[in-house]
Amino acid sequence: MNMKKKIVNNYGSFDIVFVRGEGATLFDKDGKRYIDFIAGIGVNSLGHNFAPLVQTVQQQAKKQLHISNYYFSDEGLAYADELLAATGFDGAYFANSGAEANEAAIKLARKYGYMNGGAKRRVICTLEKSFHGRTLATLSATGQTQFHPPYFAPYVEGFKTIKANDWDALASAFDDTTAALLIECVQGEGGVNLVDSEWARAAAAAAKNAGALVMADEVQTGMGRCGTLLASEQLGFEPDVVTLAKGIAGGIPMGACLFRGRANGIFVTGDHQSTFAGNPLACSAARVVLKTITESEFLENINKKGERIRHEIISWHMPIVHDVRGRGLMCGVQLATSSRGGKTLKPFDVESACLDAGLCVSIAGTDVIRFLPPLTISDEEIAQGLAIFKRVLTAFA
Repeated sequence: MNMKKKIVNNYGSFDIVFVRGEGATLFDKDGKRYIDFIAGIGVNSLGHNFAPLVQTVQQQAKKQLHISNYYFSDEGLAYADELLAATGFDGAYFANSGAEANEAAIKLARKYGYMNGGAKRRVICTLEKSFHGRTLATLSATGQTQFHPPYFAPYVEGFKTIKANDWDALASAFDDTTAALLIECVQGEGGVNLVDSEWARAAAAAAKNAGALVMADEVQTGMGRCGTLLASEQLGFEPDVVTLAKGIAGGIPMGACLFRGRANGIFVTGDHQSTFAGNPLACSAARVVLKTITESEFLENINKKGERIRHEIISWHMPIVHDVRGRGLMCGVQLATSSRGGKTLKPFDVESACLDAGLCVSIAGTDVIRFLPPLTISDEEIAQGLAIFKRVLTAFA
C-alpha cells in the first residue's frame, strides 16, 4: 500500500498500517506484533487500550463531545481544579497541542514584558538544541538551525538562544529587554540532552533578577514522563509558566499552559483563544491520566523502569553505543559515528532495522535513538523490546 498517494507524507512515514494496540504492544494490518517504545512520541502515556481511559472516553462521548468556550463544561472545571491542585499553579489555559501551549506561553510572556518594561521588553531567551513546536513563533523559539529553512522566512523576531549548561552565558543572557526564559527541561527532539539542575536554578534566578518570567516547556517531559509529575521539580526551580501536552490526555489531542504568581492574571478576555481547546472529551481523558499517574508508587515505578532500560543497555558494553542518558521513561541512546569496518552509522538504518524486527523507536537529534514507551509498559514488554534492540545493534556492530 503506497500511503504517499493518500496522505501528504510530511512525516516521512514508514509504509506500515497499525490497526490496534494493547499495553505497549501494537499490531499491524497483517497481524505482525511490535513492541512500542515510542508511544505516539510520548502521547499514549497509559499505553494502548487502557481500560479506565477507554471506558471514560466512551461514557463522555455519550454525554458531550464539545461545547463552545463561551461556556464552561463540568469536565473542564473539574480537570482545571485537579491539575492546578496537583501542580501548584494558579491558572490554566487549555490548548490542543504542545505547539499551541507554547504559543500561548510566548504571547503571555510578550504581554508580561510590555506591562513591565514597555515595548523594549519582548525578548524570549531559549536554549540551543531546544525544540518548541512547528508554528512560526515556536519554530523561531527553537534553537536548532535545521528547523529554520529559508523558505519559511521571515521568522518571528524577538528570540535569542544561549547554550544549556554554559555558565559563562548567564553573565550577559538577561537584561531589561528580556521578557522570559524558556527552558526545555530535557531536550527531547534535540537528542535527549540533560539540563544540569544547578545551572537551571542559576539561569532561573538570573532571569528573575532581570525582571523576566521563567517558563518551562514540559510538553514532552511533563505528566510523569521523567518520573515526577513535572520534570522541573527534579531541576529544582519553580517556573512561573509551564506548558504541557503529549501524554496529558493519553492519546486525545490536548495541551495546557499553566501560570502562577507574576504570570497569573496576564491574559484577559480576547488575548488568546481556540475553538476546540479544553473540550469535555479531552478533559475527561486528561482526568484519567492525572488520577492514574498520581496514584501511589506510579511515578516511582517510572523511575525504576527507566533505570532498568538504561542500565541494561550500558551493561552490554557495545562500542556502537556512545552514551545512554535520560530521566524516567525518556531515554536516549547515542550511537557511535561508525560501525564495524569503519562504515558511517546512520541512525535511520537502526530505526528501520528495529521496525523490521518488531520494535518501534524514533530518532532524536542527529545520532540518538529515543525511547518514549508508555508509562504503563510491563517488565515483560521492556525485556522483549530490549532483546530486539540488542539484536539490531549487534548486527550493526
